Amino acid sequence: MNYIVTIVFILILSPVAAMEEFAAQVIGVKDGNTLTIKAADGETYEILLFGIDSPELGQAYGKDAKLFLENMVLKKKVTVEFHGKDRTGKRLAVVLLNNEDDPRVELLKEGLAWTVERNAPQELEPYIRWARAKKKGLWEEEKPTPPWQYRREQSMVTPKSS
Repeated sequence: MNYIVTIVFILILSPVAAMEEFAAQVIGVKDGNTLTIKAADGETYEILLFGIDSPELGQAYGKDAKLFLENMVLKKKVTVEFHGKDRTGKRLAVVLLNNEDDPRVELLKEGLAWTVERNAPQELEPYIRWARAKKKGLWEEEKPTPPWQYRREQSMVTPKSS
């Protein structure tokens, strides 16, 4: 019983667990789907936008995606909602400007992102289909390389350290 009370107490006091949605400011953009945010309590987090994957910086449209995201959110106040972590432990989040503008949707509509390889949120799928039909951004190419495939290929050519 004491174990359960301790866990509940920790969860209540944990700022991330206690906040479903919280205000933050975007203080950095690493790439087309990775942000650094600073919460109102001063805590800093690196987050991945939940459900999308933009081209890597070394890929076609990777720098375009980063610049688009910077122009949209850098130094702006946002609302953040965490959605767990990815397989490497990075936090996943939905970020909204003005409680309604979703950068994920805008990146997809501009053809600067894919939905994630596995378990993509179904509500994002229409935006990627629209961008494909309009041949926006990376969809100008006949067979663009998804970032997860690019990362796998890069890991095969990068020498392993011993």
